Amino acid sequence: LNYSIAFSTPRRLTDVTSWHLHIPFAFAIIAMLRPKRFVELGTHKGDSYCAFCQAVEELSLPTACHAVDSWQGDAHAGFYGMEVLDELRAYHDPLYAGFSTLLQSLFDDALHYFPEASIDLLHIDGHHAYESVRHDFESWFPKMSKQGVVLFHDTNVREREFGVWRLWNEISGQYPSFEFTFGNGLGVLAVGGQAADEVLAFLEYAGEHETVVSRFFYHLGAKIELGLEKDNLSKQASQLENELLTRDKTLQQADQWLRQNAAIIEEKDRQLQQ
Repeated sequence: LNYSIAFSTPRRLTDVTSWHLHIPFAFAIIAMLRPKRFVELGTHKGDSYCAFCQAVEELSLPTACHAVDSWQGDAHAGFYGMEVLDELRAYHDPLYAGFSTLLQSLFDDALHYFPEASIDLLHIDGHHAYESVRHDFESWFPKMSKQGVVLFHDTNVREREFGVWRLWNEISGQYPSFEFTFGNGLGVLAVGGQAADEVLAFLEYAGEHETVVSRFFYHLGAKIELGLEKDNLSKQASQLENELLTRDKTLQQADQWLRQNAAIIEEKDRQLQQ
């Protein structure tokens, strides 16, 4: 409750809903950690990334944010064209370009852009096969700072050859950690040897009150999902109302046409009778 930003309403919500339940925690971890540099590996339409950026802006932090993605998709997220990145840029740049960069690159190719021990918060959400996510974690680990925190999405997916759960089981016991099992799972791992006091306090509290913390953030996320569903239903209702109005106008025009033709037929009958 010390992190009131967790109650904020996210500005960007697309049809990629897999991260929506975790947006309140994205807000909160930015407030806890106050990172100097944040990097996200795997951004797609940007719901999670823009949530982190929104928190940085609302808290007026000097955080440098970087989204790394090929924006071509993969076997898990599906393949897509440049229209996804173009649409994200159109939304992102006017709001966050002052402190945030959308870096179109493969993860390995982007490594040389970041100095050793320079990243305070890393979100790994790329290809989810075990070998892929392990490679991403190990190759980016040297880039983590002494207070570094790594977030792993999809720690609770055990289908379609997802293997994040396997890596999480292997490494979560080596560092202070906590896992949200809802929303496909989100693992929080404090890999830095000098993690921020507020982050450690949260992880300790969450470990002792797992059910309470999980329910708290789940219901905040569920409120976001319900709000999005409400907005979508309202749009559908408006669309249906417009369609009904159009049909009413069409029916009125048809009725008028029928009346006109009925009058013409009546006149023709009269003429025939004569």
